[in-house]
Amino acid sequence: MTLLPALPSTHQGLGSILQSSARVLLALGLALALGCGLVRLGLGGGAWILGGIGAGAIALWSLRLMATQPSGLGSAIAPNRHLRKAGQLLIGLTIGSSIHADTLAATSGQLPLFLGAVLLLLLGSLAIARVYAWLESTDWLTGTLATTPGNIGIMASIAADFSKNSAQVTLVQLLRFTAIVGLMPLMVHVSNVTDVGVVLYHLMDDPLLRLPRYWVQVLVVLGGAIAAANLGSRLRIPVATFFCPIVVGMAATQLVGMGVSEAPFALPQSLSVLGQLLLGITIGEYWAVNPRLKAVVVARAVLPVGLTLGLGLAVAALLHQLTTWSWLTCLLVAAPGGSPEMIWIALSLQQSVEIVTAAHLVRLLVLNLSLPGIILLVSRWDARQSVSYGFSSNSSSKV
Repeated sequence: MTLLPALPSTHQGLGSILQSSARVLLALGLALALGCGLVRLGLGGGAWILGGIGAGAIALWSLRLMATQPSGLGSAIAPNRHLRKAGQLLIGLTIGSSIHADTLAATSGQLPLFLGAVLLLLLGSLAIARVYAWLESTDWLTGTLATTPGNIGIMASIAADFSKNSAQVTLVQLLRFTAIVGLMPLMVHVSNVTDVGVVLYHLMDDPLLRLPRYWVQVLVVLGGAIAAANLGSRLRIPVATFFCPIVVGMAATQLVGMGVSEAPFALPQSLSVLGQLLLGITIGEYWAVNPRLKAVVVARAVLPVGLTLGLGLAVAALLHQLTTWSWLTCLLVAAPGGSPEMIWIALSLQQSVEIVTAAHLVRLLVLNLSLPGIILLVSRWDARQSVSYGFSSNSSSKV
C-alpha cells in the first residue's frame, strides 16, 4: 500500500477527476469555515479536526443524498483514503518535528515520573478497552483505538486502515476529547475565547514562509516522509504513513534546523492545520457512510469516557503524593488528552509550564512509538480469539 495514488485508468474521464477535485475543495472550504467557528468558541487545537469531521460528514452525505439512483453516483462515493493518508503524513511530521531533545533534557530528573504516569495511563486504557469491547461485543483492537488517549483523527483513521468501526472509535474519542477540553477550563475557571483573525494571521504570517531556502527544506522533508511512508508500507509497518513521518520529523529537527534560522526545523503551522482538516474530513466521511447511531450505543460510549477521566484523576492523585507539584499541575500532567489545551491552561495560570509540556511530550513520544506494538499485540489476540470462538476479527458493534 503506497501513499501516492495510482494514476487514473483509461475509463476514468476528465469529468470524474474534476468532480473528485471539486469535492475535496468543497470539503476543505467548509472544514476551514467550521474550524474557524470552533476556534472562536474556544476549542483551540481541536477545532480543526472537529471542523474537518463536520465538513466531511456534511459534504459526503449531501453528495449521496443528491444521487438520483441507488446504483448511480451516490452509491459509488466512498471515503477518500488518499486524503486520510496525506493527513496522517502531515500530522506525523508535525509531531516528529515538535519532539526536541533539549526539551526532554531540561526535565530529565522527572523522566521516571513521566514514564510511570504514561505507562499507568496506557495499561489502564487497555483494561478499559477490554471492558468496553466486552460491553459492545466487538474486538479488542476497536476498543483499544476507541479508549486510548490520542489524536481523534489518527485513532479513527487507524481503525479505517484495519477495517474496524471508525464511527464507533470516533464517537468515544470525541466524547473523551470534548469532556477534557470542555471540563478542564471550567474546573480551573479559565475562559479560552479566541480571536479567529489573530489565529489566521499567525498561521499565514510566519517570517520563515518568505524564505525560499525554508521551502526547499520543507519540500525535502516532505519528500523524505513520502519515501519513508512508502518504504514502511512495503515492510508492513502498521500505519506507516503516520509513524514513519514521525521519525523523519524527529531527524529533520536535528539535521536541517540551523540552516535557515536559530530555531529547530518545524513544518509551517498551515500545513499542520491542513493535515488536521484532511484527517477530519475523511473521518467525517466515514460518519456519513454510516451515520445512524443507536441511543444505547451512545450511552455505552459514556462508560469508557468516564473510566478514562477517573483514571486520569487517579494518576494525578498519585503524582501529587509523590511530588511537590501543585494539584493543578498534577491534574494537567495526567489529563488523558488535549495536550495543547492543557499546556495553554498551565501557561495561563502560571503553573509549571515546563513540567506540563515535558510530560505531554513524553506521553506523545511513548504513545506514538508504542502504538505499532500495541496494535500488533492486540490484533494477534483478536486473531487468536476469532480462531478459538469462530467469529471474524473484523466484527464491529451494533452501530
